[in-house]
Amino acid sequence: MPRFFAALFLAAVSLGARERQPLPPGVPDTYVGHLAPEPKTLLLQKGDRYAICGDSITEQKMYSRLLEAYLAAARPDLAVECRQYGWSGETAAGFAGRMKNDVLRFQPTIASTCYGMNDFRYVPFEAAIGEDYRKNQTKVVQAFKSAGARVVLGSSGTIHSVPPWVKSAKGTWELLNLSLLQFRNIGIEIAEAEQVAFADVYWPMLAKGYESRAKFGDTFKLEGNDGVHPGWAGHVMMATAYLKALGLDGDLGTVEIDLPTGDVQAKNGQAATRLDYGTYTLRSERLPCAFEPGDVAKDNTLAAGLALSDFQNRFNRLTLKVVGVKGAQVKVSWGEQSKVFTVADLARGINLAAEFPQGPTKPAFDKIWKAVGEKQAYETKQIKTLFRSKEAKADLEAVVKASEVEHAKFVAALAAAYAPAETVLKFAEVK
Repeated sequence: MPRFFAALFLAAVSLGARERQPLPPGVPDTYVGHLAPEPKTLLLQKGDRYAICGDSITEQKMYSRLLEAYLAAARPDLAVECRQYGWSGETAAGFAGRMKNDVLRFQPTIASTCYGMNDFRYVPFEAAIGEDYRKNQTKVVQAFKSAGARVVLGSSGTIHSVPPWVKSAKGTWELLNLSLLQFRNIGIEIAEAEQVAFADVYWPMLAKGYESRAKFGDTFKLEGNDGVHPGWAGHVMMATAYLKALGLDGDLGTVEIDLPTGDVQAKNGQAATRLDYGTYTLRSERLPCAFEPGDVAKDNTLAAGLALSDFQNRFNRLTLKVVGVKGAQVKVSWGEQSKVFTVADLARGINLAAEFPQGPTKPAFDKIWKAVGEKQAYETKQIKTLFRSKEAKADLEAVVKASEVEHAKFVAALAAAYAPAETVLKFAEVK
């Protein structure tokens, strides 16, 4: 029996009586995955210091930027401070060797990892390589736990080509994808053994990769142009997986209005006041994420990722309910934009963030988005350049101290970028 198939056979045997992840439509039955554990509660705590760790995909500063911007805008009540520590080409073993110097010195209280893509060495699955990953990823998890940090162990995403820059790569992209699946399964086993959370990046990307290629053709590359490093669509999928693992429920608040009486109730980060009949001010402390429009058929757009991950309804819900209307339809205006809804839909509740994706809170979110991007760019410079400079070799602690003074400026700029948004809602019955 060839070594690859022997390794897959052993991996399948290891599933034993385990419950399997349901196979999505269109995905071949060669993909046999452990059932991923579901989050039980909100893992984040107020004032957390969140370390976002991973390889070059994390260093792209895309899913990490989405995570931090979301927490800053949509959940400012949690007051979470994020740092990203992505390092190109890194494995779990490589991270284990630098985490004390680069990460633990900043005393994170919660951390997420995203390794496996380099650990599997771009070859069909070999049990020995898998066990090496298990050993090193376990070491990383245990080091975080020993430092008092909660952990979200993330799987890698999927792959859709054999990378030409890895000279030792071999096999088809499908065999490599199946190999990564085994690393995902090992990650679930580690998470269970260490009793930490698990972020399933791989399985949703597998499902949506097949779905999007069937719909848009092979030019749609959820895994990115090189088949390894995702564009924005893939990174939205990744961010969604981590938001789910962190236990966030996506509720940004609810506004309920009885239009004839003018009564209004708002909760969970929203406050509303009636100005006159059919007109209300809305003060949002929880800001919905609001991105630029884009083509959902293009893999490099945020819009494609939002659609594939159902991000708006899962994690970006600002709910508006309107009752008491006698007509059949109501025109709702939020800021300068308007849409007509049925009375039944309004009574059930609509998601303002999804219905008005470039709504009047977008300028407030844009400031946060920009500040997060600038802050995370400096964090890469800090650990990859400053901490490895000639000055650092002479006196690392002096470099750390000086760079932290500079980093504090970016933290302050992000804090200053946030402000509650004041907007106006108007309603008019359609005759």
